[in-house]
Amino acid sequence: MNYLIVEDERFAYEELRRMMMKLRPDYLLEKQTKTVVDTIEFLRKSGVDLILMDIRLADGNCFEIFNHVEVTIPVIFTTAYDEHAIRAFKLNSIDYLLKPFDENELEAALTKFEHIYHRRPLPNNAKNFEQLLSFKTKNRFLISKGENYHYIETKDIAHFYSEDGVVFLHTFNDRRYIINYTLDQLEQQLDSRLFFRVSRNCIGNVKSIENVAKHFNSRLKLSFSPACPNEVLVSRVRVPDFLKWMDGIMQ
Repeated sequence: MNYLIVEDERFAYEELRRMMMKLRPDYLLEKQTKTVVDTIEFLRKSGVDLILMDIRLADGNCFEIFNHVEVTIPVIFTTAYDEHAIRAFKLNSIDYLLKPFDENELEAALTKFEHIYHRRPLPNNAKNFEQLLSFKTKNRFLISKGENYHYIETKDIAHFYSEDGVVFLHTFNDRRYIINYTLDQLEQQLDSRLFFRVSRNCIGNVKSIENVAKHFNSRLKLSFSPACPNEVLVSRVRVPDFLKWMDGIMQ
């Protein structure tokens, strides 16, 4: 793997290079560019597997680069500003790291890059490929109430959440039921087009999200309808994936 660092601040560049050498010693740093112009010139002549890119450069905004050269290379954005996140996700963004970020955040971004672009297993034949595409999602849940059973369609569920080790199913008509699943199990069985693990203790249906607001420390605060009994905050690390999901970008 070879990569490009687009960064005009010396300290930020040296710290990012140090992290990369520690986390991925087998990756080769192809070049550092400091300006929009230099980056355009490099990308027109050369190719890399990954770009680590700051947004505000010495001669302007990095998005100018995408206006002058077609960039199909995955990008991990590194910046001190969070207002460009949504625009970045419409490009080839793998992640959006807010400075100062640590090694754990960079490791998570690199792992995501490797999974999506290089380490995802490929089907051996057409039959396996059809099986891969026709994965099944859970479309209803069996509910026990007293001596009786009934089922609830998954599309009628607003969110799932856990309290004190107990997982609840909460419907759009504001009823909740205990279910014998963990959130980890549910995350694997639900349709990822509709449901997202918004926090450690909550999985939300996109149709139930009433409001998304910026919150302290680059997190997002969600409001649901019907309301979730606990405050739901999307962690800083999860924000990029959540915004992509909200924008309909599937991984």
